[in-house]
Amino acid sequence: MQKKSIIIFAVSLFLGIFVYISLTNVQSPVNDNSPDWVPIHEAQEIAQDSDKLIFVDVYEIGCRYCRAMDREVFPDSTVRQVLDANYIPVRIDGNSTEMITFNNEQVPSKEFAQSKGAYVFPTSLILDSQGNVVKKKTGYMGVDEFRQFLYQ
Repeated sequence: MQKKSIIIFAVSLFLGIFVYISLTNVQSPVNDNSPDWVPIHEAQEIAQDSDKLIFVDVYEIGCRYCRAMDREVFPDSTVRQVLDANYIPVRIDGNSTEMITFNNEQVPSKEFAQSKGAYVFPTSLILDSQGNVVKKKTGYMGVDEFRQFLYQ
């Protein structure tokens, strides 16, 4: 009986450590040079008052390529210069049921993403102040490719 308890404890401990490490790897670490992400309703208001377009990063928690863009692309200083100068950056979880306000309507973020054609993650969207898609690209982009995407 004692041996069985020790084995169950060891297996439980191993599984607990495995689950903890797996979950901490799913959440992307916060980068010091990440864009100042703005909620979509605020971005729309700012875009109406300025000449900037809205850049929307549609991601999914657990998406390997989304995390790679978070780590490698968005913090790049040249990308940040273009984003900060010309766009209002927004992030939306394309697989979430979290409610967002867009065009004065409450919609789940998943429904919003799908209405803009974002079914694959990551998807990068450029929207005007009314929410019309100006440009769209799906999949991972490296720094150079992403900078080219941002230049219209």
